[in-house]
Amino acid sequence: MKILRNYIIKEIIVMFVFSLIIFTFTLVVGNIIKLAELVINKGVDIRLVGKLFLYLIPFLLSYTIPMSILASALLVFGRLSGDNEIVAIRSSGINIYRLSFPLLVIGLLFSLLSIVLNNDLIPRMHFESRKIIKNIGIKTPAAYLEPGVFIKSFKGYIIFIHGIDKNKLKGVRIYQPQDEHSTRTIIAERGEFITLDNQNAIKLKLINGTSDEPNPKNPINFYKLNFKTYYLTLNIDESMAPSGYTDKKSKEMNFQEIKNEIDRLGKYHVDTPSLITEFHRKISISFASIVFIIIGIPLGIFTRRGEKTIQFAIALGVIVVYYILMAASIALSLKGIWNPGFWMYMPNIIIGAVGIVLLRKTIES
Repeated sequence: MKILRNYIIKEIIVMFVFSLIIFTFTLVVGNIIKLAELVINKGVDIRLVGKLFLYLIPFLLSYTIPMSILASALLVFGRLSGDNEIVAIRSSGINIYRLSFPLLVIGLLFSLLSIVLNNDLIPRMHFESRKIIKNIGIKTPAAYLEPGVFIKSFKGYIIFIHGIDKNKLKGVRIYQPQDEHSTRTIIAERGEFITLDNQNAIKLKLINGTSDEPNPKNPINFYKLNFKTYYLTLNIDESMAPSGYTDKKSKEMNFQEIKNEIDRLGKYHVDTPSLITEFHRKISISFASIVFIIIGIPLGIFTRRGEKTIQFAIALGVIVVYYILMAASIALSLKGIWNPGFWMYMPNIIIGAVGIVLLRKTIES
């Protein structure tokens, strides 16, 4: 029994590492392409982008660890079942429950590790990433902004840019509302952002354009100004400015910070379903590892041996279902239907219950 148990644990660990590398690499590649674009196309300092990448890793691990646990259980027990080793184990009088117990302990250990990730490391990484992104917005505004959308990140202005190439702009439209009935409009062929050191402001250089400004006495009439070069100082909105860093979002708080915020807002009779939801989501998603072990063992036995791609596909199917249930639970929790915390544990309860039923069927069959 001890030899068999150690053999299965070894196989699980090997497949876990193999799955973790594949899943993490897959998610990393997609993000590396986006981060590389910041360096190549938008001229962002590679050191800042490197920090963003490092801060991204713990967040990815919070997803790939449970995914890898599930895939490893499917691969190992699928092979054991396909080679009729499960039949041999049963014939020897060894109970599958006893064989599964060490794996449940492994799942529990990974769940406890995930709590540390979700409570401490990931919130801090989210917070640091947001600071870097906003720092990029100040030092390299063009990297922070997107072409083809109305930009409202600057106080008193609405900006539309047709094209952005690093720090160069094409087709710039700037709207400056004067009051409810009149708006100053500036249109320029080209533009360029100029960073102002140690200031929460950015200077915008506009080239070849016009400015239509309403007459204060008669807003229907406009003063038209043609210019070859025009400078405009834009004050950065507080949400982009460094002073805004002190306010954390719920996903950037640990358990104690969320509880403190709930207590603080409760004094003002403010409902906090989003904070309660985030608190229980962190706990619930941390225990996905042990839930995936529970369902992975019987699924592996039922599916028997197959190509690794098929086993990975089954694992992805379970993961998709799990996160669809999680998304639905979050929506119900945020609407305040019944207890917000209750809904966040429903995906674990549902997937775990299905796993227990399947596990019982494998023992009875």
